[in-house]
Amino acid sequence: MWAIAFACAISFMGIGLVDPILPAISHELGASASQTMLLFTSYLFITGIAMFFTSWVSGRIGVRWTLVAGLVLIVLFAALAGASGTVDEIIGFRAGWGLGNALFISTALAAIVGAASGGSRQAIVLYEAALGVGMAIGPLVGGALGSVSWRGPFFGTAVLMAVALLAILVLLRTPKQSAEQRAAARAARPSLVAGFTALRDPALLALSGVAFFYNFGFFVLLAYSPYPMEAAAKAAGAEAFGAHELGLVFFGWGLALALTSVLVAPVLTRRFGLRPVLFTMLGGLTVCLALLGVFVHSLPGLVTVVVVSGLLLGVMNTALTEAVMEATELPRNVASSTYSAVRFVGGAIAPAVAGPIAEALGAPAPYWLGAASLVVSIIVLASVGHLLHRVGAPHETAEEEAAAISTGDAA
Repeated sequence: MWAIAFACAISFMGIGLVDPILPAISHELGASASQTMLLFTSYLFITGIAMFFTSWVSGRIGVRWTLVAGLVLIVLFAALAGASGTVDEIIGFRAGWGLGNALFISTALAAIVGAASGGSRQAIVLYEAALGVGMAIGPLVGGALGSVSWRGPFFGTAVLMAVALLAILVLLRTPKQSAEQRAAARAARPSLVAGFTALRDPALLALSGVAFFYNFGFFVLLAYSPYPMEAAAKAAGAEAFGAHELGLVFFGWGLALALTSVLVAPVLTRRFGLRPVLFTMLGGLTVCLALLGVFVHSLPGLVTVVVVSGLLLGVMNTALTEAVMEATELPRNVASSTYSAVRFVGGAIAPAVAGPIAEALGAPAPYWLGAASLVVSIIVLASVGHLLHRVGAPHETAEEEAAAISTGDAA
């Protein structure tokens, strides 16, 4: 369980790792902001599309080897991205990185729940903690290595993921099964299109829609913010505001996300319930995106709102993931991969449109669009409340959770 969590943290580093070096890549490779933000789009889009099929893959080769395959791809394509000579090459290699990320991330949540002894709630908290730690450390490592060279963060990730790969190979073992158990597991394997047919479940479709629009706003904030920060710093005379400084800002953001996802989210959801927490966090994040639009030319304003938004994002990520796990009777590996697929596709669209919108309508425009997307997510959540009757219901036992998650885990 801890080996998987460590690998998750390193994998999530890959999302925020490039944030501090986006302006550096633009300057050194002669690329526009719109071009460099496609590093997020190619990564997230391939991650999202591939996640529709990861439950089928894990059902055929088992959770352990799916994790291993994903890690091998991440190591390979992270190293190739570091060796690239053009932005287009990096965009392409980030797509391959995204394929590895899809195999690993969507399977990792199911694997952690299956390996944990305390049921889904504790396992999800650990998963979100790994997400938060990775999100926090990614920009810090990216900023530190990126201040030397923009290539450094890519090579650094390749090395760390190689370590995670060794940890999985050594520490994670597939439980022995009887002939009857193996036969039952084969019969319950998801079909190739299980990820798509899962969207016929009204509750999963509803929460996936919420996640789609929520993640659009999330990645407007994450992918676009380095550029107005750099511009605001130059306008204020702070010429030294580069990869290292951006890394520190997003380290604060990621640290806030990690702390609230682990320490605050479980308390709030137990006391107030999942749906009230989701509405509150979405409303708060809408305000944050609007404030970023207002303070787009103020470096202190941008930094403050970005870090504060991390507090809300940590709670939101944990609460929404838990809601998805509770809202449907589908196998957990299928529900997890389908929800994650839609979520990442929503995130992939944001960087692709933020740059052109900023160029056409001005620097605040992407933030206003992100705020509007979060309003849509609130409307979707409010309109489908009748479909979420299972959310907040009593949890299954740890044994039932593990059985549900591990259905396709046959060697």
